Amino acid sequence: MATIELNEELLEKTVIDNDIVIIDFWAPWCGPCKSFGPIYEEVSEKHPDIVFAKVNTEAEQAIAAHFQIRSIPTLMIFREQIVLFSEPGMLPASGLEQIIQQVKDLDMDKVKADIEAAAEAEKTS
Repeated sequence: MATIELNEELLEKTVIDNDIVIIDFWAPWCGPCKSFGPIYEEVSEKHPDIVFAKVNTEAEQAIAAHFQIRSIPTLMIFREQIVLFSEPGMLPASGLEQIIQQVKDLDMDKVKADIEAAAEAEKTS
């Protein structure tokens, strides 16, 4: 699957309706973003089961502000509507593939239990 462009209207539905969503936050003037774009596109072709999306931080400033994007490119990965990865900087194709495999291998029941336990601990402290 090729990458898709996200805007405010598509963002929530995309994250809710898909198991894994990877978002590349970028801007047209950003040199590293331009270098990362072809890598991101190439890796997206190998994973038709994952939604690869892009958010132009210039055009979609509200989304960038919501996710507190301070540096671009920034890669954010959702699985089952939970942000599992959010890091600025470029990745080589092998690094992106490695992160994707780690996300796929996660036991999401354990992740959700850990989140609930942390929330409970916060309430009692």
